Amino acid sequence: MEATAGASLHGNLVVPGDKSIAHRAIMVAALAHGKSLIRGLPDGQDVARTIDSIRKLGIEVTSVSDSQAHPGDISIEGGRDRMHSPLDPLDMGNSGTGMRLMAGLLSGFPWTVTLVGDESLSKRPMDRIAIPLGMMGAAITGHGGVGSKCHAPLTVVGGNLHGIDYTLPQPSAQVKAAILFAGISAEGTTTVREATATRKHTEEIFKIAGIPISISGDPPGERPDSIYSVSVEAGDPSPFSIDIPGDPSQAAFFVVAATIIPESEAYIGPIYLGRDRSGFLEVLKRMGADLSIDAGEDGVIPLGYVRITYSQLNSTTISPSEVASLVDEVPILAIAAALAKGVSVFQGLGELRVKESNRLEGTAELVNSFGGDAHVEDDNLIINGTGSLRGGKVDARGDHRVAMAATVAALAATSGEQSIISGYQAISSSYPGFVSDMSSMLGE
Repeated sequence: MEATAGASLHGNLVVPGDKSIAHRAIMVAALAHGKSLIRGLPDGQDVARTIDSIRKLGIEVTSVSDSQAHPGDISIEGGRDRMHSPLDPLDMGNSGTGMRLMAGLLSGFPWTVTLVGDESLSKRPMDRIAIPLGMMGAAITGHGGVGSKCHAPLTVVGGNLHGIDYTLPQPSAQVKAAILFAGISAEGTTTVREATATRKHTEEIFKIAGIPISISGDPPGERPDSIYSVSVEAGDPSPFSIDIPGDPSQAAFFVVAATIIPESEAYIGPIYLGRDRSGFLEVLKRMGADLSIDAGEDGVIPLGYVRITYSQLNSTTISPSEVASLVDEVPILAIAAALAKGVSVFQGLGELRVKESNRLEGTAELVNSFGGDAHVEDDNLIINGTGSLRGGKVDARGDHRVAMAATVAALAATSGEQSIISGYQAISSSYPGFVSDMSSMLGE
């Protein structure tokens, strides 16, 4: 893809539905006996793989055709009695969320099922789910066995689970969700504890579907020694309806673009604004961004709109305790930091080494490709703000977030300079409409 700098962003934008919430809603609806309605699903390949997988498990999924329907509205006729072992492996494509959560769901059934993914997903660590699910009685094996070299394809042998009390060794909403999905099929109580805040989407969807959950402890971050725990018992969800809120991780690219491209102004929403997903907004405020939030709520789902205008930014330091709330936004925040005054330090980014690519090294390369000054020290990313960017040539290496961040960098570069971004096809996994939405905001 080629992109040329020079235009500013204006207007209102509704971003696609949140992928993380969508995966969970689809899987919970598959377990619920009866018909559930899910509106506003994103149209990327990741969510499509999850839908295809529950169909292979015997669940009926149909498009909604009523007068209020939009693309991405589906009904799911679910229930355990409808489900059966699939005839073929379940292909989760590029979705780490889909694979890890599906492994948790499948652990509750007395089947042997294989989960496969693309080349990128097959490199991502799966021992972090294999170990706790194994403690519950399932057998999760993959390339390299169980341990630090456990990768897809995964074989899940489930059934006869028992609850565990498990403290996450590293922050991971996906691992928490996998254990909780297994927990609603396990004998006894299943408890997950975390000292660093992770996304609460599993808890939110369980509440909406009537799954009894027990939450205790202070929210992580309230005190240095705070521990948050969530517990579930065996039980099935009830059918439910949900409107998937806009994805804040997708909105972040437009928020930052409007912040760093002169004469821009945008209004984006409604998006999910839970505290565990809105860290990037707090960082931008700290950097001096001119943004305001109109907050609201849809039941248990916190929603809001973001108004943003072009701003001169200052450097900042992101602490390890903040990373879980903005881990997907690091590449685009790095572009903002490259244009800020001073040196910004992003601490504790080790988790980025095991994303779709080595996103830590890739983000430093991204910034430098556009004439910025970034380097990695241990698990930290240090960016010396240069105040300007030039056109660059970038290989996204199959990482959709790097590709989208590169697009924003190209638009923010010196006016008239052209950039070339390869590996752009990765965006189809999460946000196929990204280019058209950006073009509409640019008035093209």
